[in-house]
Amino acid sequence: MAQFSPKPEWLKVRAPGGDTYHHLKETFRKLDLHTVCEEARCPNVGECWREGTATVMLLGDVCTRGCRFCAVTTGDPRGAVDVREPEHVARAIARLSLQYVVMTMVNRDDLLDGGAEHVARTVSRLHALRPDLLIETLVGDFQGHMSAVDMVVDAGPDVFAHNVEVVRRITRVIRDVRSSYDQSLAVLRRAKERQRRLAADAAEAGAPAPRRLTKSSIMVGIGETDDEVLEALRDLREAGVDIVTIGQYLRPSSKHAPVQRFVEPETFAAFERAALEMGFLYAASAPLVRSSYKAAEVFVRSLMDRGGAAQPAGASPGGAPAVEALLEERLAVARREAARLTAELDPDEPRPPVAPATASASPAGLVPAASLVRR
Repeated sequence: MAQFSPKPEWLKVRAPGGDTYHHLKETFRKLDLHTVCEEARCPNVGECWREGTATVMLLGDVCTRGCRFCAVTTGDPRGAVDVREPEHVARAIARLSLQYVVMTMVNRDDLLDGGAEHVARTVSRLHALRPDLLIETLVGDFQGHMSAVDMVVDAGPDVFAHNVEVVRRITRVIRDVRSSYDQSLAVLRRAKERQRRLAADAAEAGAPAPRRLTKSSIMVGIGETDDEVLEALRDLREAGVDIVTIGQYLRPSSKHAPVQRFVEPETFAAFERAALEMGFLYAASAPLVRSSYKAAEVFVRSLMDRGGAAQPAGASPGGAPAVEALLEERLAVARREAARLTAELDPDEPRPPVAPATASASPAGLVPAASLVRR
């Protein structure tokens, strides 16, 4: 593919706007809060803000890894952490009219726990201030230390996300040498196991079992084949991942890995159909889909009630059939809402049919969350 090949029509988006978008933008400025959405110039900013979702960055703007697809600054933060950040960020987010927040992070291999405690403290504090807010944590692999994974899951994010990024064959070429395809799968598998353990403990204690999800993302157009994408989807599903997003890789600069192909919308639709057939609760697959994608978050919001519990009102803790019936009903509603939003945003894009109601990284130009709020 030529270095300066023009982008196809399906990668063009409408300019952001609308009352909610401008209100959030004004509020962010008053709080001195800058989002990943703006700093990375994400093409979906208008879509997400209109629906009440934003993404913030924790633990600074210097990543200890140097992946070939990512424009975040690589370096050695030398263990520097703002211990006030969890409280400051939680208070700032709690003041915003958001329904869903994604908190992401740079890799911090210079910290013994990879920054897990810092993320967990932010989640816990935000839960205390805004128990109605749904929280997704998009985290690194913590060098494969499962105690760090447990720490984040135990803080109670509604969605635990970690991106496998690319297919197995090109992982070593595209991701940092300290990253690993199998290590990412192991992190996701451990997160799902921990979520199930917490749900079982809650049920044993007679408490409503929280509904927690896992999520991952794949970039395409960076050197993979379609068959390898399907293989990666099977690996993610085997690891217990509930939600997957698939999007077109776009080169941040000439120093990064080149785009090998622009994947056709019909191929994305085929990936989505395959993912749903594999048993994912939801799959968002389209050229402009990113890890934090609005339709996927609408699905999560529709699936969960306030606080993320799957227990129906008035049901006894042991009412498993009633819970399953409610979950199936919510799955159907959630898929319809996500499909509605996708159709509204991309009316001409081919979409797979909605599945039956039965269940079976890092952008450029980020700033540290510590600098986002007034002291």
